[in-house]
Amino acid sequence: MGQVRQSRHVRVHDEELGAAVARAQDGDEAAFTVAYRIVQPSLLGYLRGLVGDEAEDVASDAWLEIARDLGRFKGDGAGFRGWTATIARHRALDHLRRQRARPRAGGSEQDVLDLPSPHNTHEQALESLSTERALQLVRGLPRDQAEAVLMRVVVGLDGPAAARVLGKRPGAVRTAAHRGLKRLARQLGVRETEDGVTDEASRTLGESK
Repeated sequence: MGQVRQSRHVRVHDEELGAAVARAQDGDEAAFTVAYRIVQPSLLGYLRGLVGDEAEDVASDAWLEIARDLGRFKGDGAGFRGWTATIARHRALDHLRRQRARPRAGGSEQDVLDLPSPHNTHEQALESLSTERALQLVRGLPRDQAEAVLMRVVVGLDGPAAARVLGKRPGAVRTAAHRGLKRLARQLGVRETEDGVTDEASRTLGESK
């Protein structure tokens, strides 16, 4: 089984991110801004895949917690990316639970945690999709597949790191990401590579930040 490709953008910036976080922990506010600018695009893409239009608000809540607890973090740039993703995920799940608890004005709106989207839009290839449309398609996946794809391709975590954030075994996350990308490919009629995971799907979602 092929592995989902980690975003090149993520790997390139992890060294810079680690240095910025270390300076921020010493009280350098400008360094915290650098860390924010590196992490926020992928974090926001992940949250859009979970909560849609509410992603900005959830991200703001997550960053308040990140800033408050920054001194407790220990690790490098990749570790910081996983730590912030964990915090963002908790805030997103809290948000979705609150939404389910609220009375709704009408209709049968479906929660991203429970049911896949009833709509499947077929395009020639994932690379032709806008960022928003790509994330809408991911939101239509079963929850385990959506989160695995978002963690691996959008946030850029490797298998073990994504597994720690999601509380699952690396093999389970790898399988879920693989199945999610295959499902997206089928929806869009994208031709698969020999290992069954489309380069187009991985690349497009990795750039959806």
